Amino acid sequence: MPLQTESRKALHELIDLLGEVDERWASAEWNLQSEADIALAHRAALHILEGGLASMFECDPAHPQFRRIVSPWRKFTGDNPDAIYWDAPISHEHAYVVRGSVDDAVYVSFTIEMGTADGSMARATGGVINDVDFDVDDTGRFEIHFGGERRERNWLPLEPGASRITTRHYYEGGIYADGGAAAADPGRNPALQIARVGAADPAPTATDASVAAGIRRVIGFMRSRTLDQPPMASNPDLPPFVSLVPNQFPKPVTPGDFGLAAFDAAYSMAPFVIGPDQALVVRGRWPECRCANVVLWNRHQQTYDYTTRQVSLNRAQTKLETDGSFRIVLAPRDPGVPNWIDTEGWPFGIVFWRFMLPDGEVETPVATLVGLDEVSG
Repeated sequence: MPLQTESRKALHELIDLLGEVDERWASAEWNLQSEADIALAHRAALHILEGGLASMFECDPAHPQFRRIVSPWRKFTGDNPDAIYWDAPISHEHAYVVRGSVDDAVYVSFTIEMGTADGSMARATGGVINDVDFDVDDTGRFEIHFGGERRERNWLPLEPGASRITTRHYYEGGIYADGGAAAADPGRNPALQIARVGAADPAPTATDASVAAGIRRVIGFMRSRTLDQPPMASNPDLPPFVSLVPNQFPKPVTPGDFGLAAFDAAYSMAPFVIGPDQALVVRGRWPECRCANVVLWNRHQQTYDYTTRQVSLNRAQTKLETDGSFRIVLAPRDPGVPNWIDTEGWPFGIVFWRFMLPDGEVETPVATLVGLDEVSG
């Protein structure tokens, strides 16, 4: 019989969780019926597992490091082709200094996530600071302080429960000249660094207890993004910017302190349903704001393939009508018109809109389902 250790016990807890995710989350219990549905659930589960291993298995708020949250090959909780996200573990018991670069982004922000120390999804947002509120030098560099003594600029307090800093760098414009997305561009480099303020002992060496604790953080990460998330249609706690009515967008609104969201953004989200010979024509108007985009997700809040397909549009990519409005076409194949978003042939998915630092109310996009031949060029 193998030696029984706490880390072995934790590892078997993770294996058991993966089995439960397979049997329940990738099943009819979560409205998954087809072979393709189950395959996508398994793909999403492995992306989530990789995310948990990368960010939570070894993380120490006394010795934090920024790590990239999502990538073209690791997608969960609503990633974005136009953005690069990083995060780092923190604690209200310490103070930190963060240094980095704007890196030609049109919007940069830092958000404090609450209640994630055990790997769980953020239960609330504990504060946000964007590039309006912090100083940037002539080279695009900045320095921001978190916790410690109050400062007039470039500072956010850390309240009890603060456990993670999430960063957002949003890009628009010239980087799309070659058709690529910012999240897939290896040349994008915010050069983020975080350091705890004050002297710190070297990080402790790994022990049975620390490895077990790391595995259990991965378990918390995995469970909170799968079994703890009810199917969208039966979730009683959906935020106000989410619609369950296909092809009908709710009014874009700010999320309040909803976890993993930015205070200074307006969002709108709805499922789409499109037949093989249909198109969804969406009309609207980009507001005055720092940046804005629309992107397609699958039911697991993973973007479609933005490395080889056009599955999103931002303002700089959108060809406008003569009156300044837009007409965006979601379709399973290229209709030969501007502003086509590729659904990859999927009959069902999610459309998500972001509007960062909007000036006033945002006009609600309106969608109409038509025959594909009605929009073909």
